[in-house]
Amino acid sequence: MVRVKRRAYFCSATAKIAIMIVLGYVKNDVSNMSLANKNILLGVSGGIAAYKTPDLVRKLTALGANVRVVLTDSAAEFVSPLSLQAVSGNPVHQHLLDPAAEAAMGHIELAKWADVLLIAPATANIMAKLAHGLADDLLTTLYLATEAKIFIAPAMNQQMWKATATQVNLGILTQHGALFIGPADGEQACGDVGSGRMVEPVEIASAISRSLGTSNDKILSGKHLLITAGPTREPLDPVRYISNHSSGKMGFAIADMAVKAGADVTLIAGPVNLPTPDGCKRIDVTTADEMLVACEQAVSQCDIFVATAAVADYKAVQVAENKIKKIGDELTLTFVKNPDILATIATRTDKPFCVGFAAESQDVELYARGKLKNKKLDMIAANDITADGLGFNSDNNALHVIWDDGDKHLPATTKPKLAEALLLLIANRFNSKNIVQ
Repeated sequence: MVRVKRRAYFCSATAKIAIMIVLGYVKNDVSNMSLANKNILLGVSGGIAAYKTPDLVRKLTALGANVRVVLTDSAAEFVSPLSLQAVSGNPVHQHLLDPAAEAAMGHIELAKWADVLLIAPATANIMAKLAHGLADDLLTTLYLATEAKIFIAPAMNQQMWKATATQVNLGILTQHGALFIGPADGEQACGDVGSGRMVEPVEIASAISRSLGTSNDKILSGKHLLITAGPTREPLDPVRYISNHSSGKMGFAIADMAVKAGADVTLIAGPVNLPTPDGCKRIDVTTADEMLVACEQAVSQCDIFVATAAVADYKAVQVAENKIKKIGDELTLTFVKNPDILATIATRTDKPFCVGFAAESQDVELYARGKLKNKKLDMIAANDITADGLGFNSDNNALHVIWDDGDKHLPATTKPKLAEALLLLIANRFNSKNIVQ
């Protein structure tokens, strides 16, 4: 069941930024991009921006993609099927019940063929159909039948884009896994100025390449990441301590993937039994106090702080000099709060971009949003530690990544793959904040 939450559907004035950063929308060329051997099914709906689709096909094929085009009937009023056939090198598909087209490649085969279904331009009408499961033409039927990754590039009047119904449909499609590119701001065909223009073809191609991980670009090149990982241990006496089940695997995976993405990485690790990722500077600590000191010494040089460590909330007021003996039926210890490392870093005047983690056993999103706000974070990644096979000590995890005007569910997968997806979100959000500022 889809839960309609307006705040998760980018209804604010910053909707454009929130949606585009999910895909790494960057205004640059595609000289370092690749879509080699990717099968892209381009669905064109009936908006004036359809005239840009021949150029979009050229941009995609220039990156090595195999492109097939599906036109709605209304789209054919704006762009010629013959022109799209010429630039794609493939027949254009238009009608669901076309015997000739079905004989060449039936719609089910077409749905299976695609690695990517890109709908550009996507009108308010086609978004509404897709959101509510209508399948009354070839494009909407393909949307329901395919397992391909879905990208949607909206194009409509700025008032239509801001309409409540459109924003609700946006949220439903996002919850279903569709990734949005745009819309962009600017002058529209009707003369209005605002958000609703289709993103330029070169930028659509760039966003798809980045999202698929086929970009040759080092998305964190030149950036310094400070990452904490693992548990802390708070001693009670020379033998005993309090700690938690954190294995450090998520933090180490993020560090490894950050190096591969071109970052300079400092990894501050609690007591874990994991090898140091190649290219990382590793600092080992035991207690929360030691981790805070290490973070404060390193933070001035970093651009992004990712706090995955499960830091103990409390420590003993007094650590016994000798082993505590088993005397009597009860033992009373007094604890005091540990410093909040993430909040301390996030409130510095020279604060980096701060990403927190929230491992929760109940009300996961509620607690995560509270931490995001109360600790003044830029982003938080939440996970449910009660989910079977995920979380502490597991090689797999799933995250709900939240920022001030948007969120993204990263489904269960291996921690390295999850780290790669998370770093893409972090890099794009970091870049968008710097652009805005």
